[in-house]
Amino acid sequence: DAAIETADIALMTDDLGKVPWLIGHSRRTMSIIHQNIGISLATKGVFVVATAFGLASMWGAIAADVGVSLLVVANALRLLNSQEAKAPPSGGEQVGPQMAKAALAHGH
Repeated sequence: DAAIETADIALMTDDLGKVPWLIGHSRRTMSIIHQNIGISLATKGVFVVATAFGLASMWGAIAADVGVSLLVVANALRLLNSQEAKAPPSGGEQVGPQMAKAALAHGH
């Protein structure tokens, strides 16, 4: 339990073939996180400039903020609907129980 709490990644099965899938999924997740941050900051920047020139109202800014929040959530939901998420993890070779225990016990 202590090892799982301190680890960055904990595999819950003996199949080390899931590691490449995990890396790909985490990279896609980080890509979507960066997109969401960019969309949010760009929208807020547009409204800061529009407010400076008197073109935006408080209600418009609030509506844009709520709209961007919904857009960001919808963009993040793409992770659930991707074909990669539906496909079982693949790659690597099947590892026997003894080999998996030895690899995990020695930190390799």
